[in-house]
Amino acid sequence: MSEMQQEIVPIHKDDLFIILNHPNAKFDYPVHYHPEFEINLVMNCTGTRVVGDSEEEFGESDLVMVGPSLPHAWKSSAQTNHVITIQFSGEIMNYPIMSKRVFLPIKQLMQDSVYGLSFEGPEHSAIKEQIIALTRMQGFQSVTTFLNILSIMANANRKRLVTNLYEQELGATVKSRRITRVCEYIDKNLDKELSLAEVAALVNMSDSAFSHFFKKRTGMSYINYVNNQRIAKACTLLADTTQSAAEICYDCGFNNKSNFIRIFRKKKGMTPIEYRKYISQMLIKY
Repeated sequence: MSEMQQEIVPIHKDDLFIILNHPNAKFDYPVHYHPEFEINLVMNCTGTRVVGDSEEEFGESDLVMVGPSLPHAWKSSAQTNHVITIQFSGEIMNYPIMSKRVFLPIKQLMQDSVYGLSFEGPEHSAIKEQIIALTRMQGFQSVTTFLNILSIMANANRKRLVTNLYEQELGATVKSRRITRVCEYIDKNLDKELSLAEVAALVNMSDSAFSHFFKKRTGMSYINYVNNQRIAKACTLLADTTQSAAEICYDCGFNNKSNFIRIFRKKKGMTPIEYRKYISQMLIKY
């Protein structure tokens, strides 16, 4: 698999779920993963969908649910399209109400989504209609519609596992205690310098040995991984706070604003200020 990027989803602990409404998606995001569940509705275009070890062509309307840490991406050259993404935390599984019998199919749906689920037939149309309607809702009605979407998905007759025998590369990464320790250290210290020598010493490896080991395990260089994590954190701060771009720059560990803007533009295709405006037009929180 090509380089994977961890995405930090702009969902707050007080949010039940968020919706990202992309009237014209650019399909330029690399294969990525995150600990949240995701429902993705892609409309008015065709292209290629990557979920886990599966790579398939998708048609004019594609509806897929992916579970936590399952790598995924949609690619298309279409100029006209519409993508709606719903993301929510697995903490929903721990809500007391989820233990009630009526919610058991939804719990099973969430368990099955670790392999990716594609929806077709009449249920596809019904879910699509509900998702589009959800982008126009607020308050408690949005919650009941969200749960109804999960219910229709859970009871759909025409859903299939996108990938059935997938062994996540991420899983192998997580099983490495050294990589786990390094990644946790990076996440907790993104506002600091984080030199290669410093992190290599953390796991008792030389700079060159650690550099080779890290790239083999994660599919990307150490510097690229750190920059990805810093940009992901910056995206969350731009979406969730009123901090200035300069403040966010230093909070995410960049040594100067021009370097921050340069790397941000390279990763996201726009400046931090442009991203904040873009995300504010698309992001709906519940």
